Amino acid sequence: MRRRSLILAAGSAGLVTLAGCGEDKSDKSKTSVSESPSAEAPSSAPPPKIVDGPLPAITAGTKFGEKPTVAKGTGTPSDQLAVKTVIAGGGQTVAENDYIQANYLGQIWDTAKVFDNSWDRKTPLVIQLAQGSIIDGWRYALTGKKAGSRVEFSVPPTWGYGKSGNSQAGIKGTDTLVFVVDLQETFNAKSSAKGKAVAQDDAKLPKVGTNTDGNAPSIEVPKVDPPKDLVANYVLEGDGAAVGAQDSVLVQYKGVLWDNGKEFDSTYGRKSLTSFGLSQVVKGWAQGLTGKKVGSRVLIVVPPSLGYGDNPPQGSGIGKDSTMVFTVDILAKM
Repeated sequence: MRRRSLILAAGSAGLVTLAGCGEDKSDKSKTSVSESPSAEAPSSAPPPKIVDGPLPAITAGTKFGEKPTVAKGTGTPSDQLAVKTVIAGGGQTVAENDYIQANYLGQIWDTAKVFDNSWDRKTPLVIQLAQGSIIDGWRYALTGKKAGSRVEFSVPPTWGYGKSGNSQAGIKGTDTLVFVVDLQETFNAKSSAKGKAVAQDDAKLPKVGTNTDGNAPSIEVPKVDPPKDLVANYVLEGDGAAVGAQDSVLVQYKGVLWDNGKEFDSTYGRKSLTSFGLSQVVKGWAQGLTGKKVGSRVLIVVPPSLGYGDNPPQGSGIGKDSTMVFTVDILAKM
C-alpha cells in the first residue's frame, strides 16, 4: 500500500490528502494534453509502432526555445506514431514515469489549427509521463529522448483522445494531432536541487546535508528548544523563478520530528517525487516556500501553530503539538 503524503493541510474534519504522491490533478486546466480521457480510464490500446513520418514541416521558429510554426499536414497521416527528433539535446534521457518540463505546441493535422501551446502562456508544462496523467502518444514519443531536444510527432486518435475527441479543445474523434515539444528538463526519484550552498551557522537550528546525488540529505536537529516561529532558510540557493503563493511545485522532501529526529515522511523513501499547490499544504509549508527560488533546497521548521497543532494525522507518528523539520528540494514550478 503506497504511503500517503503527510504535508497536506488539515481542515476541521482532519487531514486532507492527495490520492498519492505526484497525483495532484489540480492544474489540468492549464493544458489540454493533461485532460486526456486516459486520465480517467487509461488506454488499453497496445503500444504503437514508432515510424519516421510523414510529418509536416516546421516553417518558422526553428530553434530550440522558439515558438514554432508548423505547416498543415499533407496526405494521409500514419495510423501509428510518427516521431522525429528535430534537434538532438545532450541532457538526461527521459524515462517513462519521469516528470518532464517542456514547452509545446499542438495542432490538428488536417487544418493546422493550433489548439494549445505553452509559449503563449509563458509557462512550460511540468507533468509526469505516466499512464493516466497524459495522453499515451506523449509517453511513447518522448520516452528515450534527451533533455535539450526538440521532438515533433503525430498522434492518431488511438493514442490521443480516442473516439470521443476533446470537444473543449476542438478535437474530433477522427483527428490526428501534431505536436512539437521542446524538452527542457526531466526529473525522477534521484533528482536533487543544484543550487549554491548557503552557510548554516546558527547552532540553534537544524543542519541539513548539501549532497546533490539524489539521496536523502541528513538532518541534524540540535538538542535545544525548538523555535516558536517559522524558519525557512536556504540550504542550497537556486537561480530559478521565485515560487508564488498560488503556484504548484514539484519537490523532493524529508520530514523529521524536532523532539527525537525521527523521520515520519519522505519522497526519498517512496522513491517518488510529489507535486502540489501551495494552497493544499500546511501553512508552514505554504509560507516557507513562497518566494523561494526553483532549484533550491530549503530548511523549513514548522511550529505546531503552522502545522498540525493538536490534531496530527492518525497513524503518522506525529504527536500533538509537534514541531516538524523538513528539507525540501524545489525541482520545478508547475
